Amino acid sequence: MISRYTKYRLLEMLPASLVWITLISSVALSFIKPLWMVYFIIIFDFYWMSKVIYISTFLIISFRKYKHVMSVQWLKRCEQDFENYRDVYHLVLIPNASEGREVVETTFECLAKADYPKDRMIVVLAGEERFSSSIENGKAMQEKYGELFHSLIVTSHPDNLPGEIAAKGANLTWAGKIVKDTIIDPNTIPYENVVVSVFDVDTCIEPQFFSYLTHTYLSHPNPTRSSYQPIPMFSNNIWDAPAIMRVAATGTTFWLMAEQARPERLFTFSSHSMPFKAIIDVGWWEKDIISDDSRIFLQCLLHYDGDYEVTPLHMPVHMDTVLADTWWKSLVNLYKQQRRWAWGSENIPYMIWYFSRAKNISLKTRAYHLFNQLEGMWSWGTATVLIFILGYLPLAALDAETQTTVIAQTAPYILQFMLTIANVGLLLSVILGTLILPQRPTHHRFSKYAFMILQWALLPISMTIFGSIPAIDAQTRLMLGKYMGFYVTEKARKKH
Repeated sequence: MISRYTKYRLLEMLPASLVWITLISSVALSFIKPLWMVYFIIIFDFYWMSKVIYISTFLIISFRKYKHVMSVQWLKRCEQDFENYRDVYHLVLIPNASEGREVVETTFECLAKADYPKDRMIVVLAGEERFSSSIENGKAMQEKYGELFHSLIVTSHPDNLPGEIAAKGANLTWAGKIVKDTIIDPNTIPYENVVVSVFDVDTCIEPQFFSYLTHTYLSHPNPTRSSYQPIPMFSNNIWDAPAIMRVAATGTTFWLMAEQARPERLFTFSSHSMPFKAIIDVGWWEKDIISDDSRIFLQCLLHYDGDYEVTPLHMPVHMDTVLADTWWKSLVNLYKQQRRWAWGSENIPYMIWYFSRAKNISLKTRAYHLFNQLEGMWSWGTATVLIFILGYLPLAALDAETQTTVIAQTAPYILQFMLTIANVGLLLSVILGTLILPQRPTHHRFSKYAFMILQWALLPISMTIFGSIPAIDAQTRLMLGKYMGFYVTEKARKKH
């Protein structure tokens, strides 16, 4: 009899197994059956070209929605459309570990500029006991902004509690329970009237964010059965970051923006919002995982028998591009950040395990979400390696006789043609990447715009070194049972 542990471990091996089978088979078949691989590479490149065009189309759609949303006066819309809009309270949870005061200060400055009524905002800086600076940061924010909001509290999450790992989910659960017991329940605030926004500590909101979120929440036909996902833009310090960091950050923004035009595919990611009632119903965040931001969506999906979704918010929240004190340290931190995001593959065994028992969720819904996650993780680990590294290997391995065949003669031109067509995505990145840039700081010359355009030549390198490789790394660690801890990406701001 196979134990539950062994069964689950086998499921954890699935994502990396698919990636390694693909890569090893591609190399082996390039020498054993090179002509087969030529056909495979052509088919794969056609699939990738189609996917780039498909994603680019949705990116344009989402960009147009973003521009429209930013032009609307959302507080006025709330006042016009909902007499009871002030019944909605916003609970803002900001986990803070080792990040510096200047990062926290910027986040609170943006919260202070929010146009939503401050007496309906409960702000929590969720510190970690093991980092005394996080508690000191909280006290400084209390002293400066404490009277501005309905409440501003600082929590200190103890270290080494049973059943926990040092991760954000455990901190959020600790802070959330304190807020429930000390603010929400004593003030008899209905859980349905509380929207929780979980923000990374470097998250800077637009002034209209909470007004827009409130209008979206009240407009939703079933607001407590949905999370709300803004567009993560890694732009706070993008003018100061090295070029390859800018490419990686903007590429992530574009991928997530394109996903917003396909809400049926959305998972929650990074900074997002959700009903407090849903968090209570599912029993808080899991305390022993890394991918708490996406896992909380799956918890809700399972708890409500599939009656839960993610509603896109076509408004950005601005976060930091990876930047450290030195160029090399920035590269290392970027790799570790991408590897942590790729650790989201831990959701795949979780989905298979619990979806197999979730008979009240339609097979279509379960299959759709599972396929999207599997295909996404597989593509993340294999696509750029197959296109940029292994794509021409079978052509080089063809024998002299096969090299004279029509397919062998035309394959290089076919591949080049498809990659050229796929460059529409690169051109779109150049255009939109320039349009979404924040205002140029005065310490950068106007000529820096030229570098912001030329940087996209680094895209193949970025996609490989800071895309496929960390994805393979993370999935392989999961396969081998070498579980990762929660790596807190260093936040640094250059002083000018």
